[in-house]
Amino acid sequence: MHPIYTYIKNTLSGIYPDTETSALAKWILTELFQFSVTELYTGKDMNFPEDNRRKLEEILERLKRYEPLQYIIGEVSFAGLCLEVTPDVLIPRPETAELIDWIAADYSRGGVRILDIGTGSGCIPIALANRLPEVQVTSWDVSEKALQVAARNADKNKARVLLERVDVLSADIPSVQVDVLVSNPPYITESERAEMERNVLDWEPELALFVPDTDPLLFYRRIAEIGQQILCEGGTLYYEINRAYGPETVALLQEMGYGQIELRKDLSGNDRMIKAVKTIL
Repeated sequence: MHPIYTYIKNTLSGIYPDTETSALAKWILTELFQFSVTELYTGKDMNFPEDNRRKLEEILERLKRYEPLQYIIGEVSFAGLCLEVTPDVLIPRPETAELIDWIAADYSRGGVRILDIGTGSGCIPIALANRLPEVQVTSWDVSEKALQVAARNADKNKARVLLERVDVLSADIPSVQVDVLVSNPPYITESERAEMERNVLDWEPELALFVPDTDPLLFYRRIAEIGQQILCEGGTLYYEINRAYGPETVALLQEMGYGQIELRKDLSGNDRMIKAVKTIL
């Protein structure tokens, strides 16, 4: 292995698990410093300018403070997109890409009206706008800073997405009608904090992460209520969910009159996605 790869691993040893230090070292060298696979694995010494050395040391110092590498770099690859990410938005996860795949498969012909609630980086609406033909995509978020990030991402990826500042927990909801309502809302309970890594707790926005222990289904209930108002007859609601509350979320939707409810697991085998149809009265 290249000596700089070994240096990165040794510097981060004891802070991150060995498997993670290996992944970080490879990512830093191949993505940021454009090492080829051959240069990385053969250990061939190559010119590493002083500017690069200073940049590397700055990155390592930030990693020692548990700052996510995605925030350090300022972008992330997600569902075929290059997205800007800052501490004002969550870092998109692979499970969310699975939810997008489900929606894209169901509506491959396009021509539908989609509302995303809780846009964050804009990963869901931008991916759907790019993958589905002739769709109208709107996305709401309560955070003005998140909406600014999402707007830059939509522009960068040439996606037509209408972004609006809306607090879904308030009574004042815009009057719209849509065919698809999708959300990856806050769903981590306060009691789950103890199980979380510092690079999430210390850096990612709490507003987009946590719900009270006393009401873990807060956003699912409220968004389902909104769905009853704005979904067309036979319209579809999609959620990314807390893996610990799959059956409870299904029961909630049943009680609220939704039908054809399907709970799916993610690639790790966890309950992660729900689809429900607004029942025709």
